[in-house]
Amino acid sequence: MNKKINKKNTLSLIDHLAIVVNDVSKSVEYYSKNYVCNVKFKDVTWSLLEFQNINLALVTQEEHPNHFAIVDENLSKNNNMKYHRDGIGYIYSQDLDNNFIEIIDRPS
Repeated sequence: MNKKINKKNTLSLIDHLAIVVNDVSKSVEYYSKNYVCNVKFKDVTWSLLEFQNINLALVTQEEHPNHFAIVDENLSKNNNMKYHRDGIGYIYSQDLDNNFIEIIDRPS
């Protein structure tokens, strides 16, 4: 999928990276203590931390796999789209090496 960028196209937006953690609360505490970031959302199964250039999702294995998320505002045309608790539409796919990619319908 080697798309050539021209004046009509813009680069894809990576909204967040998600890493699996054992304890969301302890991980939020760790990242907040050691780095300058804002907590955008937090519950027992996942948290979203805002950094200057990207968001970092801390997730439990039961909720989500390790992944990165790309914004595709045309996702609403996909009949397989599901919705997160915050209302953001998503689908998961995998690349050639079985890495998970979450496609979301808008920035988080």
